[in-house]
Amino acid sequence: MTKADIVNRVANATGVTKLETEILVDSFFKTISDCLAEGAHFEIRGFGTFKVKKRKPRVARNPRTGEAVPLDIHYVPTFKPSRELRALIDNGMKERFGAKG
Repeated sequence: MTKADIVNRVANATGVTKLETEILVDSFFKTISDCLAEGAHFEIRGFGTFKVKKRKPRVARNPRTGEAVPLDIHYVPTFKPSRELRALIDNGMKERFGAKG
């Protein structure tokens, strides 16, 4: 699903124009991004939590040459789904593909 798909679904469900919906969706994503860039976490109850995790420095390898590539400390966004979201997905997949998956 793309951002355009999200805009279309929300606009159709709410009756708000696509232009206004796109502004709202962009603002929502920017709010999450800004929050994470500040080092805070962003929680949506019943959906999940976005956080920033610190990755330690390490030495990686270039897969083509095998050459060592030092990587500095860096920060990555992570998402932890809520119990409710995990249960919803699990039940939906079981209905779609059967219990054996």
